[in-house]
Formats: sequence, C-alpha cells, structure tokens
Amino acid sequence: MVKSVMVAYALWAAAGPLGLHHLYLGRDNHALLWMITLGGFGFGWAREVLRIPAYVGEANRDAEKERKAPPTMGPPPVGPVRFVGQVCVGIYFGTVALIALNSLSFFYLIILPLCVGAGVHLVSCIGQQTSDLQNTLTTCLITSPIFYGSSLSPLPISLAASVTAARYRRVKAPRTPGCTPELGPRLCRLGLAWLAFSAPLGYCIFHNTTATLYYLSDCVSALLDFFWFLPWLKNVFEYILLMPYRLLCVLTGGGYYEDAWKKVLEILLKEYTKKEKEALKVFSLDAEASLEDITRSYRGLAKTWHPDHNPSKEAEAMFIKIHEAYEVLLQRHKPHRFT
Repeated sequence: MVKSVMVAYALWAAAGPLGLHHLYLGRDNHALLWMITLGGFGFGWAREVLRIPAYVGEANRDAEKERKAPPTMGPPPVGPVRFVGQVCVGIYFGTVALIALNSLSFFYLIILPLCVGAGVHLVSCIGQQTSDLQNTLTTCLITSPIFYGSSLSPLPISLAASVTAARYRRVKAPRTPGCTPELGPRLCRLGLAWLAFSAPLGYCIFHNTTATLYYLSDCVSALLDFFWFLPWLKNVFEYILLMPYRLLCVLTGGGYYEDAWKKVLEILLKEYTKKEKEALKVFSLDAEASLEDITRSYRGLAKTWHPDHNPSKEAEAMFIKIHEAYEVLLQRHKPHRFT
C-alpha cells in the first residue's frame, strides 16, 4: 500500500508526539520511542516537519530495492543526531529505572545497566539502521560497577553504550517481499512494550510520591552542580528546568516570584510515605509534628537508649532504629532547593 505524504503530515500534526505517523509508515521502533518520550521530548517531533517526506519515500520503496549495495558494504555513517538521541534516551531510561526500580536487588550491577542499554539500543534501531544488542548491553554491565551508587551513573553508562552502538552499527537486513506484519500484532507488541516501561514508573509515582520528588530534586541539583565550571551552561539548564514553573505562573495568573510552585509541592508532599509513618511511630508523634518536635523527641530517646547510658541488650538496636527514623524525617523536612 502506497503511503501518502499528506496523511503522514496529518497524523504528525494530530498525534505526532505519540508516534501515530510512524505507526502508519511501519516504523514501529520509532513509534515506540515517541510513545515513551512524547516525541523525543518535543524536539524530535518538531524536527520531523522536514523529515516526513524522506520517511514516506523510504516506506514506499520496494523491499528488494531498498538496499542495492552488496553485503560487504561498510557500516552506515555515524549521525550526530542519532548519537545524541542514544545518549539522551539511555539517560532517560536509566533515570526512570532509578526512580521506579532502585529497591530491587543488584540494581546498580544488573538492572540499571540493562535499562540504559535498552534505551540506547532502541534509538540505534530507528530507521534502516541497527546495532549489536549483546555488545551494547555488555558495555553497560562493564561500565556500571565503576559508578556504583551514583545518581549520575546513567550518564557515563549511556555514553559508553552509545559509543559501542555506533561502533557496531549496521544496515538492517532486507525484509522478505510481501511479508508485512499485520496491524493487530504490531499494536499488541507496542502496547506490551509501553506497559513494561510505564507500569513500574506509574506505581512508584502514585505510591511513593514524596520519595520520587526528593529523588528528582537531588538529580536536578547534581546535574546543575556538574556544570559548576561553566556558569553560563548551568544557567541555561536552570532556565529550561524552571520552564514548568514559569508556565504554571502564567496559567494561574501569578507573578514569577510568587509561591504558586511552592504550593503545588506542598500539596504533593502532604502525604507521608509508609517509611515516614513508621518513623513517626518510633517517636510517638502524629503527622502534624514539626521539625522541632521531632528533634526534641529524638534527643530525648537517643539519650535514653544510648549504649553508653543504657546497659540493656536491646539498647544498641533501639538506638540505631531511633537514628534511622530521625534521618528519614529529617530528609522530609529539609528545605527544598528549587522553590
């Protein structure tokens, strides 16, 4: 079936960030990437206004005529846009894993590198190119222990994986003529892939909102601190990150320096997590307790249960429990960096 440029543009305009035009053109990997990143974070979708005719022409070529070059041809040229996309999506997948899956065993050694590698490989398979998944994942698994426990570990892992994907890039094997997958199975595969990506993240956000916001705050702070040697670049990143705040002020009719964003954070952070509720029980405090109340109770209990002052067998375990509970509640009440 011949694809139409006009139809592709219409789908791009109507639901481009969701990849509907890529689904129409048979570019399922590209469609999945757009579904997960909302059109390549918006930038990829805007860029495609110039790329759609090429995509349509590519889709209309006959499978036997797509690649006239012999099998011994060299790898396709390295595209800077593809490489940057691999790095960004790898970091994106790694950040999502850090938010949603960091409580799992061997997270930093196995789960995180596999997630980053999956993101890099997804971008490397866009269009007529592909790469070696095994080598990409191996690079991620080798690189991950070097940055074990760091909140910025997705960045170096993604860079290493992107270099490996570029090193082993190749042209996709031609399809068998007349062998076009049906729409139903394609939609099923895309839905399952999207669900596998979004389900852990959605569960984490809705059931652990406070920890998620704190983690995002720490990541943003670490990212900005990374550019301390380039103040102008740090200011650019900070301006981009504060765009949602400025947009909220416009929508609410408030000025830029008003506390609308702080009010939103207060609403989101109102509910205590399960861990924080358990910490409050240790101090026998209710949800309305202030930081001063928590500190006062902590000092009293710490003095009572300190092993140097309490000879009982359970004193040391209780003292550790009190200290851990205080750290949990102190984390909740610490001042926000971006308000």
